[in-house]
Amino acid sequence: MANTYNYRHLYYFWVVAKEGSMSKAAERLDMAIQTISAQVHELEKSLGYMLFKPAGRGIALTESGFAALEIADQIFSIGEKLPEAVRDAAKSPRTKITVGVSDGLPKFVTRQMLEPILKHKDVQLIAHEGEFDDLLADLALHRLDIVLADRPAPSNKNLNVYSEELTKSVIAWYAPKQLAKKAKANFPDCLKDLPVLLPTAHSTVRPLIDQWLKKHDILPNIVGEFEDSALLKTFAASGLGVFPAGKLIEKDLKDTYGIELLGSCDDIYEYFYAIRSEKKIQHPLVQAIIKQQNQ
Repeated sequence: MANTYNYRHLYYFWVVAKEGSMSKAAERLDMAIQTISAQVHELEKSLGYMLFKPAGRGIALTESGFAALEIADQIFSIGEKLPEAVRDAAKSPRTKITVGVSDGLPKFVTRQMLEPILKHKDVQLIAHEGEFDDLLADLALHRLDIVLADRPAPSNKNLNVYSEELTKSVIAWYAPKQLAKKAKANFPDCLKDLPVLLPTAHSTVRPLIDQWLKKHDILPNIVGEFEDSALLKTFAASGLGVFPAGKLIEKDLKDTYGIELLGSCDDIYEYFYAIRSEKKIQHPLVQAIIKQQNQ
C-alpha cells in the first residue's frame, strides 16, 4: 500500500492527540474544526486504520493511534530542534564532519585517511571509535557521515551503505631496539626465537599472518595478543616482543616508538576502506576523503 499522507496530516493528528480534542486542536492551530478533522481522516485513510475512537462526548486514541503517536512524538520533538540547529550552524563558520572509526583500525592509518580534510580550514572533526557493526548501523541512520574500517561493509540491501577502498599496505614485522639487532640478520627465521605480539582474532589480518607463519614453518612464541593496535605498539616499544603491522606506518613507528623494521611479508596486504551511506547530496568533506583513492 502506498503511503499518500504527508507530514502535515501527521502534524494535525499529533496536535489533536496532544490537545485531546478536535476543538482544542483547532483553537491552537487557529483553523476550522472541519479542516483538521478532514486532515486526520486523510491520514487514517492512508494508513488503513482508525486512530481515534469515540469516548463519551469526546475522542480517545485507538491502539493504532497510540502507536502513531509514539512515532509522531519522536518526529516532532526532533523537528522542534530545527530552528536552534539552523541558528547555531549559521553562527559557526566551521564545517562539521562526524566520522566513525572501527576499533580495529590503526590510529596512524586513521590519521592518514583523514589527512585530506585536515588540510581544509575551519573544519570541526568529531570522531567516534566503536564496534564495526554498531558504526554501520549509525551510518545507516545518518548519525555518522562516514565510517573508516579495515574491512568493507557486508552486502545488505537494507543498510544502503557503500564501501570504497582507500589504500592498502603490505604487512611487515617490526621490533623494538632491544630485539632488532639480534633479529635482522636472519629474517624471517629469527621469528622462531623471538617473543611475538599479535593482534587478536578480531583483526582481519590475523588469519593471513597465521597462514604466513605456517608457510614459513614458524611456530611463534606468542607472549601477547591485543585487540587495540595502539596498546600492542606501546607494549612492543617497552621491549615485550616483535609484531606485524602495515608498512604504511613504518616512519610513524620509528619516529614515535623508536621501533625498527625487520622485514616485509610481500604476499600479505591489509586493506582500508571508507564506507558511506547513499545520499542525494554528499557531504563535501566525505567526497574529499573518497577522492584520495584516485590521487
